[in-house]
Amino acid sequence: MSDAENSRLQLRLTGLPPTFTTAQARQALLSARDLASLVARGELDELSRGVYRRTDAPETAHADLLAVCTRAPRAIVCGESALALHELIDDIPTAVHIAVPRGSRRPTISYPPTVVAQYAPKTFPLGAERFEAAPGETVPVYGAARSVVDAMRHRGRIGETLALSALGRYLRRSGRGGVGELQHIARELDALSIIRPAVEAVLA
Repeated sequence: MSDAENSRLQLRLTGLPPTFTTAQARQALLSARDLASLVARGELDELSRGVYRRTDAPETAHADLLAVCTRAPRAIVCGESALALHELIDDIPTAVHIAVPRGSRRPTISYPPTVVAQYAPKTFPLGAERFEAAPGETVPVYGAARSVVDAMRHRGRIGETLALSALGRYLRRSGRGGVGELQHIARELDALSIIRPAVEAVLA
């Protein structure tokens, strides 16, 4: 590759965010051939089909989250992935867990391994916040209280031991002050009958 060609690629690459899609690359006038060349030269990593990250970007332990959320920008990190981000469980999830509104297109992502849940559109945004997956790059994730309520609601799937452990850790960290937020979320999700006795048992 000539110096002029190399300079052209570098200039166009620096105009892109650290993590970007093929569509964004096309807008920056980088072709599929250009991307393949940059990957071969070690200047890009392909995180998932159609998602790339510059190798000069800050290191992150959450590249899988960035990959999945870049491919599914309407999704929110949920379930075990959210619990792990909030350090409410010790388990390292084997897949990225995301939620999308029920009735919307369900993302199909084979790598990184991804589990997709569908939540009611009315309560889908409830408890969502931003998590900094890399310096200057955030992904949407359900907050600690919403994640705990969801764990208790879906304890048949994720396991009652894991759900109760997350609840106990949340309450030890937030104390009685966190109970109000937990009950607010549970009320909105029609899960008070599940949360109230569990909280009473843990605080007893």
